[in-house]
Amino acid sequence: MKLSGLLSSVLIGAVASARSMTPMAAIAVARLAGRRTPGELVLLDRSPLKYGALAMGVGELLGDKMKSAPDRTVFLGLLARVMSAGIAGAALAPRGREDAGAAAAIAVAVPMAYATLSGRKRAMATMGQTRSGLIEDVLIVAAGAAIVALAVNQGRS
Repeated sequence: MKLSGLLSSVLIGAVASARSMTPMAAIAVARLAGRRTPGELVLLDRSPLKYGALAMGVGELLGDKMKSAPDRTVFLGLLARVMSAGIAGAALAPRGREDAGAAAAIAVAVPMAYATLSGRKRAMATMGQTRSGLIEDVLIVAAGAAIVALAVNQGRS
């Protein structure tokens, strides 16, 4: 698989590794602002789904700080990452290369989920669950927003 043009898909897969709902929420924000993604994206073209993606993104940010929050590598956590990375990776890929974008994002999201979990556990041991989670939130949300913004802007030129 040729990776040229798939950088945004690869990067959004890395975002999904740490916060499964952030890629979808970032794309929903872009869609609500009237921006188009380079690749086809039917899923978030309806307002209820856009707002639902935003709500799930916010919910994940809040839930992550709870002591009962499961590791991101449990089956449902990995499934959410696969789905979100796949949808977002396809949307950020060049038109006609959505399948490759989805595959690239998923290929990054799953193994990186283990790496980001390891880093988060080390940070939790040093600074606690809430503080480490908030720092991770800021980094991941900013990365997701920047990746989507760059991809939709490149799609306009």
